[in-house]
Amino acid sequence: MTQRDHEGPSVWLVMILLWGSGLYLRLTVMVAPPLAPVIANDLGLGQAATGSLTTLPILMLAVAAIAASYTISRIGARNTLAGALVLIAFTSALRGAGEIPLLFAATAAMGIAIAAVQPALPTLLTQWCPQRIAFGTAVYMNGMLMGEVLGSTLTIPVMLPLAGGDWRLALLYWSAPALIPALALMTLVRSPATDHEDTGSWMPEWRRPLVWRLGALLGASGSLFFGTNAYLGSVLTGRGETELLAAGLILLNGTQLLASLLMFWLASRWTGRPTPLITLMIGGVGFLTIFVLVPGVPGLLALAPAGLAAGMTLILMVGLPPLYTRGNATAALAAGMFGIGAVINFVVPLGGGFIADRMGVPGMAIIPILIYSALVLPLARGLPRVPA
Repeated sequence: MTQRDHEGPSVWLVMILLWGSGLYLRLTVMVAPPLAPVIANDLGLGQAATGSLTTLPILMLAVAAIAASYTISRIGARNTLAGALVLIAFTSALRGAGEIPLLFAATAAMGIAIAAVQPALPTLLTQWCPQRIAFGTAVYMNGMLMGEVLGSTLTIPVMLPLAGGDWRLALLYWSAPALIPALALMTLVRSPATDHEDTGSWMPEWRRPLVWRLGALLGASGSLFFGTNAYLGSVLTGRGETELLAAGLILLNGTQLLASLLMFWLASRWTGRPTPLITLMIGGVGFLTIFVLVPGVPGLLALAPAGLAAGMTLILMVGLPPLYTRGNATAALAAGMFGIGAVINFVVPLGGGFIADRMGVPGMAIIPILIYSALVLPLARGLPRVPA
């Protein structure tokens, strides 16, 4: 993989930049769950408000998805990606610069910036290395999952102590490095010529059932992962198991790396096939149910296979748009899928938070996630088959 694709950068440079950009698809979002108890105690936030520190950016992915596709059609995928990374660095750090109104406003703005990254990455894959889409998807998804792991597992033991216990400073430390891939994109590579030649529509085909099917399935995977992360601290605190939070975050998020490594091997075999998707989703729901019902270490251990299943499902779903389409059409399909999935990722966990607040039972926050995931399982059947 050393040749250049026409006027594009070397494949290795593309992969490095996509990995670094993928890192910030989730890193700044996933620092919220470990910091949530500290932030909630400092600012007096309730269950639903605390959970929304993680789920609000996901909602903004839906709000800004179509605008992201339009922006890519106007200024190109590379420029969109670089600008979005700059905005992520700024808005993520801004979350700790004030009190509650600024915290949530900056969190929402950060989600809008991330929304531009999501369709830009698969679009760049179709432009810079169209013969290596499956591998490229696995690379930037590995970066994304690494961001989830770093943000969720190192915030408490490493970043918070480095920040002197100040959650606001910890946010700044995690946010600033997003400027590195942004600068590299603008200085090391030029925008692909196809950015200005592609005349495909930037608007998702809302009448196309595939857009909704992909979005609904993506929403199940995301709700399981983000919802569990958002309420893990609350559930464990309600059981009197607060000391298990760090271990739980490691089990749930650490398996994401294993998922990405497995998918380097399995993605080409499983993408577009219903059986792997259904099996993984059943596994995720089943093991998360065990966590909810079984207290202590035995229940906590179920988070590992639940996280593994969610991670593998996510990679299978994200790899589909650039295999089904090219150019602006990829951005449009990805934007539609991510937009629908993001609404679900926000609404389902948020509903669980309100139920938990109303009933006074923290574990109830996860029940709607389990119900929704079980209901959409049949949608995995009938996805277009990707040619081997």
